Parts: sequence; C-alpha cells; structure tokens
Amino acid sequence: MSLPTLRHPSLVLRGVRMRDAKDMEKALSQHRAWLEPWEATTPLIRLAPADTKASIRGLLKAAKDGTGLPLVMISERQLVGQLNVSQITYGSLSSANLGYWVTESAAGQGFTTLAVAMATDYLFFEKGLHRMEVCIRPENTASLRVVAKLGFRYEGLRRRYIHINGKWADHFCFALVQEEVRGGIVKRFEEGRVPGGLAAIPELDWVKARNPLA
Repeated sequence: MSLPTLRHPSLVLRGVRMRDAKDMEKALSQHRAWLEPWEATTPLIRLAPADTKASIRGLLKAAKDGTGLPLVMISERQLVGQLNVSQITYGSLSSANLGYWVTESAAGQGFTTLAVAMATDYLFFEKGLHRMEVCIRPENTASLRVVAKLGFRYEGLRRRYIHINGKWADHFCFALVQEEVRGGIVKRFEEGRVPGGLAAIPELDWVKARNPLA
C-alpha cells in the first residue's frame, strides 16, 4: 500500500518516513510520562528503550505488505502525533483497526479527532474498506470523547484484550461501517450531523471494567 498525504486546513496526515525518526524520538522522549500509560507492550518481554528506526521499518514493511497504514500528524510543520492503521484485511471482511498517540502539548486541540476522521474517510472511500474499529481503555477519557464526537458505535467490552504498559488491559470496542457515513465522516463531523449516543457504554460494562478479572 502506498502511503498517502491527506490535507486539511488544520492538519496534514502523511505517511511515516525513516527521516521522521529524530522528530518521533524527540516527541516520545519529551512526553514520556504522558504517553507511557497507553503504550502497547509485549508479554514476557522486559521493557527496553524504544528503537524508533526499527519501529518505523516494521511499520513500513506492514504498509508494503498491505496490512498497515502508518501516518504522522503534522501541524504547522511540527510532528504532533502518529496514527497507525493495522490489521488491514480486504475480501469478505474488508476491515481494519486504528490506534494513535498525540503529544501532551498538542492534546485538546482536535488533532486526534480530525486524524481519525481523515484516515477513516481515506480507507473507506479511496481504498474500499468497509469497517473501521477502535479499541480504547476505559481509563482513556480523551479517546472516549474522540469516538463519541465522530459517532463510532459501541460494540462491547473486550477482557484483557491488549497488553498495555506491561499488563493485559480491558478495552471498550467501537466501530463504523462505510454505509453509516456515506458522505464522509469529516464532512458529517464538521457539519454537526453526528448522531448522539452511539458511543454510549452500558452501565453493566462500566461495572465490569471497574472490576477487572483477578
């Protein structure tokens, strides 16, 4: 899969490059305390200093294989975050999973919401995917606001779904299918036409999330 450059007056979303390693390392280092609680880890492997260049090589390989779409968020020529689409599958499923991080200094400015919308529109209407999924930890209130603002539907609680910051963590699952946003998710959001309540989480699932499995 070739890496696109997606443009909006507020944000540029483009494919990651090897020369982004220095800026990514700087952002990850400066915002370590902010980002660490949400970082995916690998079970049975001790945490080690991140190798940004190796990470980028892996992301680019996934893009070449057609299973990933690694993008960086650029605002005013500064790297403010990263959005990674993984598990891209075509055929009868035509689905993908989406994850992201943003620097603490850029948080609250709408970059993540816009990036998720832009990437979803690209994959739905230019690459032909049918379903986009986002999984979020119950503690991540900022990300829960993102899916609510964009009208992702809540689909359920996934127990110990992803290994995060050294332990298995529960996640809430949200999704959209192409038919729900025929005119585009960016346009629907900017025109204020997002239906309310789609991302609402049932109280029973909140109770379960507050009482993790022993």
